[in-house]
Amino acid sequence: MPDTYPRSLQLHIDGEWVEVEGRDIHHVVNPSTGKIISDLPKATKADLDRALDAAGRAFPVWRDTPIAERGAILRKAANLMRERAPDIGRLMTAEQGKPLAQAIGEVSNSANMFDNMVEEAKRCYGRVLVRPAGQQSLVKYQPVGPVAAFSPWNFPVFTPARKLAAALAAGCSIILKPAEETPASPIEMIRCLVDAGLPTGTAQVVFGDPAEVSSHLIASDVIRKISFTGSVPVGKHLLKLAAEGVKRTTMELGGHAPVLVFDDCDMDKALDLLSVQKFRNAGQVCVSPTRFYVQSGIYDKFAEEFTKRAEKVRVGDGFGDNIDMGPLANPRRPEAMERLITDAKAKGAQVRLGGEAMGNGGDNVGFYYRPTVLTDVSLDADIMTTEPFGPVAAMRPFDSMEEAIEQANRLPLGLAAYAFTESLRTANIVGDKIEAGMVAINNLTVSPGDAPFGGVKESGHGSEDGPDGLKAYMVTKAIHQS
Repeated sequence: MPDTYPRSLQLHIDGEWVEVEGRDIHHVVNPSTGKIISDLPKATKADLDRALDAAGRAFPVWRDTPIAERGAILRKAANLMRERAPDIGRLMTAEQGKPLAQAIGEVSNSANMFDNMVEEAKRCYGRVLVRPAGQQSLVKYQPVGPVAAFSPWNFPVFTPARKLAAALAAGCSIILKPAEETPASPIEMIRCLVDAGLPTGTAQVVFGDPAEVSSHLIASDVIRKISFTGSVPVGKHLLKLAAEGVKRTTMELGGHAPVLVFDDCDMDKALDLLSVQKFRNAGQVCVSPTRFYVQSGIYDKFAEEFTKRAEKVRVGDGFGDNIDMGPLANPRRPEAMERLITDAKAKGAQVRLGGEAMGNGGDNVGFYYRPTVLTDVSLDADIMTTEPFGPVAAMRPFDSMEEAIEQANRLPLGLAAYAFTESLRTANIVGDKIEAGMVAINNLTVSPGDAPFGGVKESGHGSEDGPDGLKAYMVTKAIHQS
């Protein structure tokens, strides 16, 4: 790892960069080595109260700033992110583990979110209703108010960028709490916003004990909206907290994406796409394809060819050359893989590839896990119900389309789903019948930036991205005048 990762990190509260001295700290660990690389200060309740006060003061100022001026600041921040993408990407690889090229690409894609949301805000039109002469009724969209946003460690910049870009473009102030495991890269995104001229208190970043920070922020009368990306259990808990104050929420919770591979598909295309996407970010992606349902006539061949491609995935330190997959982000993930795979094997699954942790080949042992392919996985195996969030593909055959759709919909989750078929009729039925917020057919694109991103059932509610994502940070007001 390059010696560019800061030895201590900062909070950003009310325009001030708050140092680590005299505070409780969280140790940041490099997942490629398992070693501590930095100290992160934890916010106290007084810090959080100060951030809340600043967000409350900043909101009316930012709300009343014309969209052209807001947009200029956000575009400048986006350009700074692009300029600094190599440096921010190196921070991300050091703290999260993903290959450097993917990390740099994530920063650049995150910058695009700010540009997209500025354009959406310029075109967030209300409407005039038809009324008799002398009367007027208007419908307007206005920013909801100060926002508390919580983001996870798997995409340390892109996920918070979704929240920051939409909230700020809408005219809201925002307090961001990213994951403590991956703090430096989102801190640098906030720095880009500050350096672009964002008014004091409009965007702040805090860290600390997740339960303490979330409960304190959500309980405050200042906060009018909560945005959370993370697990189903934590999401349900935050919803209960939000209900006490009738706070608006956007919840992007867990997934366990089914893949329906029909026997009339373009198999080479499906294999090439899926074998890359499955192991992107070591499978630590909420929309990662995980449950592979393959039609019986092509099942054996598909499993064999997928395994051949998975064998070629190059695993190693994200700073290495030609690396496809880095380590898992923390020691909890290899342990979870072991539990799920052991259970699947006990219930009859065959391990075609992997199924074990691995070292990095050096003096240190990071949180690496071999790309894994399981076949003939029983429906009662835990991995068919519990999202693995790791580099594991679980496969089983199906006979009919009805059976495949039934299996795809069997869980209380519904974030993303995928299907591969050359039949227009099958594609239409699958698109209609699968219970998911996003369905991709013959491709894996569920996050293009201008389309709604979100789930159904226990995968959450509300949308990010596009006009839907912007309006999630706005309230609808009707004005009737005579």
